[in-house]
Amino acid sequence: MTHSNADYDTIIIGAGMSGLAAGIRLAMYDHKVCILEKHWTIGGLNSFYRVNGRDYDVGLHAMTNFTEKGAKKGPFARLLKQLRFRWDDFQLAQQRGSSIAFPGVELEFNNDIRLLQTEIEQKFPHQKDAFAKLLTVLAEYDDLQQEDFERSTRVVLEEIFSDPLLIEMILCPLMWYGNAREHDMDWGQFCIMFRSIFLEGFARPHRGVRLILKNLVRRFRELGGQLKLRSGVAKLHIDQEHVAAVELENGQILTAKRVLSSAGVVETMRMCDHLTETRPATAGQMSFVESISVLDCQPKQIGFDKTIVFYNDSETFHWERCRDALCDVRTGVICSPNNYEYSAEAGELDAGFVRLTTIADPERWSHLDDAEYQRQKYRWYDSAVASCVRFIPDFRRNVIDTDIFTPKTIQRFTSHDNGAVYGAPEKRLDGTTHLKNLFLCGTDQGFVGIVGAIVSGISMANRHCLAQST
Repeated sequence: MTHSNADYDTIIIGAGMSGLAAGIRLAMYDHKVCILEKHWTIGGLNSFYRVNGRDYDVGLHAMTNFTEKGAKKGPFARLLKQLRFRWDDFQLAQQRGSSIAFPGVELEFNNDIRLLQTEIEQKFPHQKDAFAKLLTVLAEYDDLQQEDFERSTRVVLEEIFSDPLLIEMILCPLMWYGNAREHDMDWGQFCIMFRSIFLEGFARPHRGVRLILKNLVRRFRELGGQLKLRSGVAKLHIDQEHVAAVELENGQILTAKRVLSSAGVVETMRMCDHLTETRPATAGQMSFVESISVLDCQPKQIGFDKTIVFYNDSETFHWERCRDALCDVRTGVICSPNNYEYSAEAGELDAGFVRLTTIADPERWSHLDDAEYQRQKYRWYDSAVASCVRFIPDFRRNVIDTDIFTPKTIQRFTSHDNGAVYGAPEKRLDGTTHLKNLFLCGTDQGFVGIVGAIVSGISMANRHCLAQST
């Protein structure tokens, strides 16, 4: 297989966070790189749009993995170093404080793990030593050890904790913000998410995700990278054990020495015109309905001052695709982008926002006709809000506008089967596939969230593109 006359050193499929980060990293070393994006805009699910004169973020509740300015360790510090950004380029404001709310008990936390420790000591005093043990175990875990990654988190936690309610409460935010597997969680994913949420924490740029995307695209283009929008991949032409060419939906043929895909493992395999994979991964099942309520005031003015509330209305946390209704409103995530510690210079957001996320059945949503789809969106919006105001101040009388997206929206912008936000349950930590020059980055490689996706793109570019070219 020869690549001497290839159009590019690397073709990257998808202009989400991981694809853009990989492109920057490669272009920094004078690789000829082309990023292909099927949509008219960048970002995938972590994008933004404008409706009725207002700007909305699509996927951003919070950036996890917050790192203080000047810190040398952690995923965010690595991101800055590898892509040569300054801490100030992201204009991050820390969360005011969040909580996990179950019937009769609430655990508050912020970006200092000591608050959560204190909360557990006060509300679960007999679990104090167990929580300290968990922190020790987490400190010793290696994120890239595939053999330990898929252990059952529930089994591990049951060996550490004796109180099942505390186990459920710890799992709730970590599953909500990064778990593709139903019921249980891979131990490796638990460790990654625990660190990113509880040991590092939440932050947000004042202007939202558009600032991050603007910085990534500007840097990529400054380095000579090529970005092709409305350029979906129709097929990967396979020659024995290699991708020989990439065919676009418009019929154009491109060639590259290697292909790096952020489209997801199931979706990438489907592009191959001669699939030799013996055990294709199963698509993820977890998808959501999310609403954005615009208020006539700042949320804190009606008593809602928390950044994020993860709620569950029973002592057992049910993390599974709902199969008997369009939505499951027993559990959810309530987030206000207003409730971050923005600088005096940045000021408060122009309007009040409350974002509410609930579990959805993607198959049922996909079968609705247009009129019924619109009716059901607002029916389930009302149901989800009625559920969530059991845990936060009732904001319904202050709502002046709403927007809602469903698994159909997610599938349209990510191309993930089932609108699976966190991709397939089976992760490929090394990013390899059955083909020698086709690699994965992004959600299905194993790192989730904005920082995780960017670090995934960096890591896979370093490992499979830069290392192979030296």
